[in-house]
Amino acid sequence: MPEASDTQSILRQNLVDAGCGLELIRQCTALIQQKEIAKLMQVLSCHRQTLLDAVHQNEKRIDCLDYLIDTLEKQND
Repeated sequence: MPEASDTQSILRQNLVDAGCGLELIRQCTALIQQKEIAKLMQVLSCHRQTLLDAVHQNEKRIDCLDYLIDTLEKQND
């Protein structure tokens, strides 16, 4: 567990927890060190959108399964 004063370790852990891969973590760390915050925000927003797209794709899959389950239950009534 990083110390609260170890900002870079806290940042890395947050990126890991957010599902960022090693290359994305390296990219974000470099952007912070270069103080390119606008570019960092773009990178993080892109990763967020990727995660959100995955959520929506899984929601559609769940809807398909719900439809199938409902259909099968109605056939067995």
